[in-house]
Amino acid sequence: MENGKWPTHDEKSVRYSDPSSPRARTWARARNANRIAVLASFLLLFTACRSSQNVNQPSIVFVHIPPSQSGGPELLDDLSGKALNSPPGAKIVAYARNTEWWVQPFRSRPFTEIGPDGNWKSATHLGTDYAVLLVSPGYQPPVRIKELPGTGGGVLALALTKGNAGPPIAPKILHFSGYEWAVSSSADYRGGELSDYEPSNAWVDDHGYLHLLMSEGEGQWHCAGIRVTRSLGYGTYRFVVQDTADLPTSAVLAMFTRDDRQNPEDAAEMNIELSHWGKQTNRNADYVVQPYYVPENTVHYNVPAGPVTYELRWQPGNATFRTFAGGSAASASHKIMEHVFKSGIPVPAAETVHMNFYDFRHSKSGLHHPVEVVVERFEYLP
Repeated sequence: MENGKWPTHDEKSVRYSDPSSPRARTWARARNANRIAVLASFLLLFTACRSSQNVNQPSIVFVHIPPSQSGGPELLDDLSGKALNSPPGAKIVAYARNTEWWVQPFRSRPFTEIGPDGNWKSATHLGTDYAVLLVSPGYQPPVRIKELPGTGGGVLALALTKGNAGPPIAPKILHFSGYEWAVSSSADYRGGELSDYEPSNAWVDDHGYLHLLMSEGEGQWHCAGIRVTRSLGYGTYRFVVQDTADLPTSAVLAMFTRDDRQNPEDAAEMNIELSHWGKQTNRNADYVVQPYYVPENTVHYNVPAGPVTYELRWQPGNATFRTFAGGSAASASHKIMEHVFKSGIPVPAAETVHMNFYDFRHSKSGLHHPVEVVVERFEYLP
């Protein structure tokens, strides 16, 4: 009622149909508000239904993501996260991408256990991208793939991320015997289990001697390793090492060549290894052309106390290993051992010289005190 009178039918039609009239705008706002309320209620109900369906679905979240870098076999970092709603027996399978996806950290160790709280942690080689699968028991992960699998067929969940942006990881460089050596700074599985390589455990003293140390700190076992920064190819490789006769039985000094472009499990290696491999009754030195598990690829022998010179002469089709007492290979009368391999000899490509000092199966060795070796000199003769 306006001014004491009810509006006529025609007046009402004009007032309500005229969109510019105040009452028409009020009615339009009311209708819109009702529609929004109905839509919001529907969306809330739909979201609640979807949430109730997904709340128990397995999923993966990342906690630590390594940098985005094509690092090769020597550079590793930690990849970690949490598995949510993981069924009993499920495990994590990690991948890093360098052009293609490669299972991590090695094809022989593709599975990562999930803790009771859902947390998981895996070593990984560096890549541009990282992916993690939550898989059922019995799942067989491919070693190398172009595209990641979807869920189903044993894959319960998948998470994918870019590597962290930032400056590339640059290794510490040592100058020893006229060569530049990159110092290992990440974890490796040499020795039967994961060991951390600490850059400060490798140094050169005032005499120009190389020191490699194994030590324990902050509840973690630290080893030492270095590698020449360039490939040398065919020729003679010579190492003069101070007394190793009193090393603990589980300590290993490995001097070897390896093509660092390849997966460590595929790379051809030729090794001089000094160790009892955990048993005092074992001989304390080996010559090896990998793979070591082929019987004719390994020769065991003993070296005495005092400085010893180790030599590898690498030629097309054969590799001659020799060991001499003392700091020189000049005298044949000082020869301790010699062996020639003629099978499985690698061809030079991008191989580099490595020296690693680590503990064999450390968790079972009982070794909990610092151990050190000293290499006086390295020589290469084409």
